[in-house]
Amino acid sequence: MTRKSRLHIPHPSARPGDKPDFSYLNLSPAGAADKPAIDVPTREIEHLSLELVRVLDDDHHALGAWNPNLDPEKLQVGLRWMLLNRVFDERMWQIQRQGKITFYMQATGEEAVSIAQGMALRAGDMCFPSYRNQGLFLLRGTKLVDMMCQCLSNTRDMCKGRQLPVLYHNKDANIFSLSGNLATQYPHAVGWAMASAIKGEDHIAASWVGDGSTAEADFHHAITFAAIYQAPVILNIVNNQWAISTFQGFAGGERRPFAARGIGLGIPGIRVDGNDFLAVYSATLWAADRARRGGGPTIIEHVTYRGGAHSTSDDPTKYRPKDEWKSFPLGDPVERLKQHLIVEGHWSDEQHEEVIDEYRVKVLAAWKEAQKFGTMTEGPFLDPSEMFDDVYADIPPHLEEQRRQMLALEE
Repeated sequence: MTRKSRLHIPHPSARPGDKPDFSYLNLSPAGAADKPAIDVPTREIEHLSLELVRVLDDDHHALGAWNPNLDPEKLQVGLRWMLLNRVFDERMWQIQRQGKITFYMQATGEEAVSIAQGMALRAGDMCFPSYRNQGLFLLRGTKLVDMMCQCLSNTRDMCKGRQLPVLYHNKDANIFSLSGNLATQYPHAVGWAMASAIKGEDHIAASWVGDGSTAEADFHHAITFAAIYQAPVILNIVNNQWAISTFQGFAGGERRPFAARGIGLGIPGIRVDGNDFLAVYSATLWAADRARRGGGPTIIEHVTYRGGAHSTSDDPTKYRPKDEWKSFPLGDPVERLKQHLIVEGHWSDEQHEEVIDEYRVKVLAAWKEAQKFGTMTEGPFLDPSEMFDDVYADIPPHLEEQRRQMLALEE
């Protein structure tokens, strides 16, 4: 009997009211994945796109070849940056709920991706982030006040009121502007990396997208160019299981891991425990060394979980179990690094709470300063005539006329 074809509709493993079910995740034991030489051919390491690179085990010990053996002081620095990221997010979420900014997106549960990767990259490397990479901005020296002012669109706003909240940039820190149109930063990163190679530099590019964005055309255009021209770029896919309210299966996560997306083009992929600071750091350093030595691009899939809502406009209880994050088998990246340092004798619960208290004071002080440059309801306000600036190198006559008309109406 001939079986008729049927349309397949992906379904999440659990919906609101169901018991969380992460049985679909293919998890490897900590320390089990091998670490190849950086010049190994892609065909010999396809298994790394299917397995899961993990360093920290359930008892918080570091195991295996991917252990970067970082000094305790450096791990403490990483933990502190993740804590600042989380405290900043918590405050900004509260501020939005109070109606003082229009919109915000937290990185809760994904802090290790930005901080560990940022620490593994060099200052000259160019970053093309997505909207949960605020930790990368903090790590590279962007001031809390400046990030808050951008969300306020006030007189100190780095974007001069022309961007949505959370779409930061920092030219001096080699961080490209965020885009509300997802996956656009992938082609930019590949193009920048190609230019770096043409100039004979050893700087690389790195970019980040979510699992849902891998279905965008820009993603496929970018990896094609990266593969053909062997661009020195790290292409990160942050698989946090949900693209807004859509389960990662709708982007193709049911068939093969996202890390395997580039294998057909000859791009190696590494599937990493995105909540394991040590694993993320080590995989990033491996991919960066490979790129600097002419090995071309690498795709890194970070298996993580979006701990909070997609944004302040979202209610995740409408599409997933309320307590799902607590059941995520890879845990919380902040708690895992904290416990690792405690087990090794380099941290304590008391230190942890002291740092959190310190950062809450620091973030609150930054917010008080940011408000001095204007809010949505209180001045000072941006000069509306600035909207005509920075559009053309030389402002054309028709825009000058529009500016004159606007100023005349204000008089």
